[in-house]
Amino acid sequence: MRKPFIAGNWKMNKTPSEAKVLAADLVNQLKDSTNKLLVAPSFTCLATVAEVVKGSNIMLGAQNMATVEQGAHTGETSVLMLKDLGVEAVILGHSERRHIYGETDAMINQKVKLAIAHGLEVLLCVGETIDEREAGKAVDVVNTQLEEGLKDVAEADLKFVTIAYEPVWAIGTGKTATPQDAQDIHLAARSKVADLYSKDAADKICIQYGGSVNASNVKELMGQPDIDGGLIGGASLTPDAFLPIANFNK
Repeated sequence: MRKPFIAGNWKMNKTPSEAKVLAADLVNQLKDSTNKLLVAPSFTCLATVAEVVKGSNIMLGAQNMATVEQGAHTGETSVLMLKDLGVEAVILGHSERRHIYGETDAMINQKVKLAIAHGLEVLLCVGETIDEREAGKAVDVVNTQLEEGLKDVAEADLKFVTIAYEPVWAIGTGKTATPQDAQDIHLAARSKVADLYSKDAADKICIQYGGSVNASNVKELMGQPDIDGGLIGGASLTPDAFLPIANFNK
């Protein structure tokens, strides 16, 4: 049985002082949750939030990392720095990184392997644009992103990997894939993992949905057989919005 995994991606929001208040509120109100939980603040807030969530049931995540451990990479953040701060997981391949900052599948694959080598969990984001969906290419796009993103990752290391399906057209737009649409892609992604590895690996891997999840649609989405959790953006920025999602199965 796959454990529900709810992750909050705060993106470029919250100052360290604001992040401290939000994190403390979540730690207090989610202390009895049996779900797997994560918050991913911006880089400037990681140290502050690390202190707040330390010893709690909320994991600390980062929103990105560099392709290499160290060196002349101005503006980048190393896996070594993240680990030293207490980061336990990292979001990689988010659509904003792919489409705004031009990250390729090859770059994302470098990051995935580096994160795993250092014992970090990876939330590997995949998803299609509206043009790709309307052209009937959604499954092909997701399959390619999975194949390239997981290249040279051993089956034994899939225990570090969560897949996050995020239709690009539904992120921050208020639009949401129907539960059946989301389920169809989740099932296709799980089938791709089975093709790349094994049925056992596919059965075990957690696949989150991300794309305008909120309190009103979370139960129906999470009720789908292949949707195991959520990667939550805007709704993770206030306790009032995030708590009903994190507690969807209470």
